[in-house]
Amino acid sequence: MVSHLKRTADELGLPFGDRTMTCNSRLAQELGLWAESRGKGDSFHMAAFGAYFADGINLAKIPNLLQLVKNIGLPLEEAEGVLASRSFKKAVDQDWAESKFKSITAVPTFIMGHHKLVGAQSYENLVQLVTENGIEMKKRP
Repeated sequence: MVSHLKRTADELGLPFGDRTMTCNSRLAQELGLWAESRGKGDSFHMAAFGAYFADGINLAKIPNLLQLVKNIGLPLEEAEGVLASRSFKKAVDQDWAESKFKSITAVPTFIMGHHKLVGAQSYENLVQLVTENGIEMKKRP
């Protein structure tokens, strides 16, 4: 499975290091929702992706998560409070329940209408998904 992920990442030009572990990303998911609520969701998710998949950083370790927060310019004290209180636990539980209901078993998963693409996809596959669902692509200038 890891070799398939590496090949796909290489084909798509995504960073993907030699992973030697899998970690529990639950706290990272909670912190990601907090970052989204602060307008920095994309920055946090990209930083977490790079840290885990390219750099092999364990996202189950709170100091590593706080370093990501610091790197994207969010307040450390607030992040520490979010982690300590687990204030986004319920929201992540709801996300997991919705994923189970929709039979989502991997990320990313792209859903439009009754069509679903699972895993990292090429631009061409995403365009096909969108156009098959009646969305017209804007022409680039």
